[in-house]
Amino acid sequence: MPPFLASFARRLGLACLLCSLASVALAQTAPRPPNVIVILVDDMGQTDAACYGSRLYVTPHIDQLAKDGVRFTDGYSACTVCSPTRAALLTGKYPARLRITDWIAGHDKPKAKLKIPDWQKFLPFEEITLAEQLKSAGYATASIGKWHLTPGLKSGDDAYYPEKHGFDINVGGYARGQPPSYFSPYGIPTLTEGPKGEFLTDREAAEAVKFMEANKDRPFFIYLPHYAVHTPLAGKPEVIAQYKGKIDADATLKQRNATYAALVSSVDDALGTIRANLRRLKLEDNTVIFFTGDNGGLLPITENSPYRAGKGSAYEGGVRVPLIALWPGVTKPGSVEATPAITLDLYPTVLEMTGIKALAAQVDGRSLAPVLRGGKLDRDAIYWHYPHYHPGGATPYSAIRKGNLRLVHFYEDNRDELYDLAQDIGETKNLAVTQPEKAKALRTQLDGWLKSIDAQFPTANPNYDPTPAKAKGPATKKAAK
Repeated sequence: MPPFLASFARRLGLACLLCSLASVALAQTAPRPPNVIVILVDDMGQTDAACYGSRLYVTPHIDQLAKDGVRFTDGYSACTVCSPTRAALLTGKYPARLRITDWIAGHDKPKAKLKIPDWQKFLPFEEITLAEQLKSAGYATASIGKWHLTPGLKSGDDAYYPEKHGFDINVGGYARGQPPSYFSPYGIPTLTEGPKGEFLTDREAAEAVKFMEANKDRPFFIYLPHYAVHTPLAGKPEVIAQYKGKIDADATLKQRNATYAALVSSVDDALGTIRANLRRLKLEDNTVIFFTGDNGGLLPITENSPYRAGKGSAYEGGVRVPLIALWPGVTKPGSVEATPAITLDLYPTVLEMTGIKALAAQVDGRSLAPVLRGGKLDRDAIYWHYPHYHPGGATPYSAIRKGNLRLVHFYEDNRDELYDLAQDIGETKNLAVTQPEKAKALRTQLDGWLKSIDAQFPTANPNYDPTPAKAKGPATKKAAK
């Protein structure tokens, strides 16, 4: 080879080598996308934490998360019951669009005034879940806790489990919406039994830590839908005793169930365990955390004032939930945010945080990232649609919140109720009669939204029986015991 060609080849080879080394260095220094942990607490209403005003529940770790991140004062669940909210979180869509509008499998009211529609009782495979979005971008994904998005307990229902919706592992999720037991043995088919007496919420936290450790060198997504604080109520005896003493010492406390309080504390302890181990693994500064609930607090077990009613109702107490977000390096510590936010917003928020382009063609939620950066959210209204009956008080209804106004439409008697939440957070003064133009405008907008998403509606029930059910006779002395 002529000398000039040899020299050129050497220079070309050196240039290629330098380009290769530069590419490797760039890859090594490129920022790793944040880990994401979404904690969804079952039946935890907004007032079930000290940072939201509870005087009974001791929640230092939830309170600390609020001090470190952003606490939303107007956080909402996508539904007044659990399964629709879970579906909304995982898909970014309103339950009405998914047609998953009640807890699975719902209540049967064959003699009610209205017949409920033939709604969807599982999460369709066609939906692109948040886990699938993150997994496609290289995330390790885990679902740890309650699933409750399958048709039932029949053989073959495991085809609808989290592993079929983008999760690498499923720990504890199956068809049932409540645990057979909070103490091991749990009786949950997708959870190996722990030592006798182990507490379920502790176990869920331990499984999350185990997953974090196994995937500390790659981005991970943990969806942690706790079984707590759903019935059957249970708690550690020593914690229950502490709360009993607190309740006995203060007759002014509105929340007065010591066992429920202990269950709330178990959720707080789990958050503390997770954050302590994020620090130990040096992952705290690159892990996003969301903490929220799937519907309002269950009455009379807890107490939701100043909000009206609770789980299974059409009012604020049925859908007001805690919502706390921590985005390290972005959220201003101790921020309190009054922008209304709803469960389905988490989907697009996480995608924007992680820089992942949405694969789903239709997403109803709006990214909260601008709000978490200190900006504003451009949204006109949020909506609910529940064409069902529930023992919590709900008859079929739809609702809209626009600004501070909230309108609820009841289908049994075609009645509208209008409330100004800025002046009447307890929804005690129906303004539909005194402000008919505002009520009409909101109702028109609500009807337009329902039409746009092809919502299902209740219909007249040919088997309707207006006769009230006969009251049960007095309990026998044996039964009363």
